[in-house]
Amino acid sequence: MKQNKALIASALGAVIAMGAFSAAPASAADKEKCYGIAQAGKNDCASATGMHSCAGQAKVDKDPGDWKYVAKGSCEKMGGSATPKK
Repeated sequence: MKQNKALIASALGAVIAMGAFSAAPASAADKEKCYGIAQAGKNDCASATGMHSCAGQAKVDKDPGDWKYVAKGSCEKMGGSATPKK
């Protein structure tokens, strides 16, 4: 009986995990990188200028090499750029 419950729990976990991964590409397609809008410590990934290599490591607000994901078409409205400025 315990073995059946463990098997069902594993199968259910796998189904839930597969659903989470299949949803990611659709939402990522609706976003774009926006440089120059990230607040200190709130960037989404590595700096384009090589200042750091990870999310959350921006040292200053609105560094032109740091970026965040935003909805497509909204970057310029926020004062950012789709390409990094060095």
